[in-house]
Amino acid sequence: MSRNDAAPGTVDAPPSRLRGLLSLLYVQCLIGVLAGAAVGALWPSFGADLKPLGDGFIALVRMMIAPVIFCTVVHGIASMGNARAVGRVSLKALIYFEVLTTVAMVIGLVVVNVVQPGSGLHVDPSTLSTKGLPPEATASHESVSAFLLAMIPDTLLSALTGHEILPVLLISVLFGFGLNAAGEAGAGLTQGIEKLSRVLFTLIRWIMRLAPIGAFGSMAFTIGNYGLDTLRHLFLLVGSFWLTALFFVLVVLGTVMRLNGLRLLPFLRYIKEELLIVLGTSSSEPVLPRMMAKLQHAGASKPVVGITLPAGYSFNLDGTAIYLTMGSVFLAQALGIDLSLTQQLSMLAVMLLTSKGAAGVTGSGFIALAATLSAVPHVPVAALALIFGIDRFMSEARALTSVVGNGVATLAVAKWEGQLDEERARAVLRGELPYTSTPSGAQPEPTPAPDAEDTAPKVAAGEAEDADRKAAAGAGREPVPAAG
Repeated sequence: MSRNDAAPGTVDAPPSRLRGLLSLLYVQCLIGVLAGAAVGALWPSFGADLKPLGDGFIALVRMMIAPVIFCTVVHGIASMGNARAVGRVSLKALIYFEVLTTVAMVIGLVVVNVVQPGSGLHVDPSTLSTKGLPPEATASHESVSAFLLAMIPDTLLSALTGHEILPVLLISVLFGFGLNAAGEAGAGLTQGIEKLSRVLFTLIRWIMRLAPIGAFGSMAFTIGNYGLDTLRHLFLLVGSFWLTALFFVLVVLGTVMRLNGLRLLPFLRYIKEELLIVLGTSSSEPVLPRMMAKLQHAGASKPVVGITLPAGYSFNLDGTAIYLTMGSVFLAQALGIDLSLTQQLSMLAVMLLTSKGAAGVTGSGFIALAATLSAVPHVPVAALALIFGIDRFMSEARALTSVVGNGVATLAVAKWEGQLDEERARAVLRGELPYTSTPSGAQPEPTPAPDAEDTAPKVAAGEAEDADRKAAAGAGREPVPAAG
């Protein structure tokens, strides 16, 4: 019976195109975000109670981050076999992070001084209190030396059971060098770690199926707990912050991509699933494993991805950098405190330190702002109460900006290091080589372009082999197979 002859009262199955669309993760996440926002707006109390859905999803991904980073970095360094190259990649990444973080802060400083979203509020400082702020905001913050010492875990295994990225990165680099130095003894262990990474990425693929549920719960909690009314009072700050973050992504990061022969908008389309997950959960941590796999698929080598991307989660938080300058100057404007250019620049210098180590989790930017205000005497910490209610609405922009910034940074460092397959990268961004969530989680690594002097002998040898084959064919002899 044809489709047109279907019995009365029967319902046709949805078109295959619609089913295929609904099977896409980014479409599912978008539906989850919109549904969560609707539930939070219509039933605020019920929406606020859905917070465990988002927290549970983030916790599931977070438990996988340390072993994924460890396996990726260790296998990458062990395969690279060149300690000097690892140090060169790390140095280039850190220089890039500092330059882009400073640019982000300067842009935020310029915008907040031009727009002046806090002017006219005339808040009396004596009416402010730290009551109601999270304990982390009013606690004493660690010094630079304490921050550096915190990178060293108590034991080799304790780094893998903690929640900090930098200790994991430290032991991964050391372990990778150790396998290199062990020679043949470490070869078997290197293969075992590569196989373990396949298992881990299989688990990640299963967990990511829960992303729409996590996005739904987190968005329902945000809207239900804080409400849209809080946005009306401080709309100018939230709106100017989102627009500034958008300007930084499109102009600054777009320029970086252009300088490296790539385009930003195709890259944003390529990571649209990850961006929707970040938008729903207000955290960049859940997408770290998938970003590592996608950047390798796009042509960046495993060692560069393994070193640059995890380090960027602590040292290259561009969204947080913009938030720190705009948030601190906004509070000064609201309290009627006139900050001189020297005072603002001194705050910027402090922010270059306080922004480091703020992991990509919800609320970390707010804690970093509290650390900044604690380190400078210009604005009281109690002023944070003015923006505590709307911080959640800015955390999405912070996380989105930082995710895009770290992805661009990884591609840029790979290009500068000669560890980026540019043809593959362009093909992937054009959609010609779509990413598939394979169990291995990793794609074939690009082969760096050889040096000119290394190429010439091989070309000459290849031409000689071709001539031998042709001569053998003409004489009726069996051609000699090429070596290798």
